[in-house]
Amino acid sequence: MSKGTVVVGLSGGVDSSVAALLLKQQGWNVIGLFMKNWEDDDTEEYCSTRQDLIDVMSVADRIGIDVEVVNFAAEYRERVFAEFLKEYQAGRTPNPDILCNSEIKFKAFLDHALRMGADKIATGHYAGVREFDGKFQLLKAEDGTKDQSYFLYRLNQAQLSKTLFPLSDIYKREVRKIAEAEGLHVAAKKDSTGICFIGERPFKEFLSRYLPPKKGEIRRLDDDVVMGEHDGLMYHTIGQRKGLHIGGIKEKGKPGGGDHDAWFVAGKDMARNVLYVVQGHDHPALLRDDLLAEQLSWVAGEAPHAHWVYTAKPRYRTADQPCQIERVDGETCELRFAEPQWALTPGQSVVVYESRVCLGGGIIR
Repeated sequence: MSKGTVVVGLSGGVDSSVAALLLKQQGWNVIGLFMKNWEDDDTEEYCSTRQDLIDVMSVADRIGIDVEVVNFAAEYRERVFAEFLKEYQAGRTPNPDILCNSEIKFKAFLDHALRMGADKIATGHYAGVREFDGKFQLLKAEDGTKDQSYFLYRLNQAQLSKTLFPLSDIYKREVRKIAEAEGLHVAAKKDSTGICFIGERPFKEFLSRYLPPKKGEIRRLDDDVVMGEHDGLMYHTIGQRKGLHIGGIKEKGKPGGGDHDAWFVAGKDMARNVLYVVQGHDHPALLRDDLLAEQLSWVAGEAPHAHWVYTAKPRYRTADQPCQIERVDGETCELRFAEPQWALTPGQSVVVYESRVCLGGGIIR
């Protein structure tokens, strides 16, 4: 007896393929949905849409499900890419995957699936959802090395109530084994990387198509000495080391030992078009123990308590950091970490956790 109809977002990768397979085995009526969200240069080498669709159709045929192809390119450009460019233009470093999830995969896709008559939607994300005490909670995945709850912190109660994450308790290595055992040819397919739905490509060259270069000075933060020239503040992010072309310059006041220390981006002056750098990974300008977040989104629909101890990720590739919410209101949240954090970056998201439960977060200001 069918559990109901679930529409699975199929990308052509192993994760979403196995998610669809597992739901079919669990007794769901599964329909696959392939989203095409980028059209600007889909004839180029960086866009894999055609091959991905071929892989989706092959998987669907193998496990015996129908697939619908839908074009959300207009929604993606309006809701995700326009914001992406706006943030870079303002000198911040956005995370398009987070916006892509909240606006496309769990909004445009969810709305479309419900119009198709779906009871639920599902994706191949490594995360979990459960109902607890009358609320839906977003959980970390069992496989901590692949957990993607960070990218999903903007999901709300209505979205989570309609969502299944079949891979929540499965390790990536097991996912590939399942795919191989079931004869899915994507079992060994490389994971997709790069900008959500756009793919991996030379970033500076890609961004320059939409935001023209604007040269300016690179100055040393400690004494305002000119060190070089940049092509545009939008091409640089806090903590960046590569691409500055000022290596090997001795820092004033560090005789002998400081001449080979790497240089890092430490700040931007948008009004003067100046990029500020410091020498040494542990320079005090790159370390701070507090931050202010805005554009807050709380999974439960209400903010967590202030003056409680939580953990938080100020960027995806960091371990959970012990912290305390000093103050939280409808607009902003002030967090203080137990230890100084390196290169806190405006535009990136800070995501707050209580054990395995993702509470939500906001954009670092």
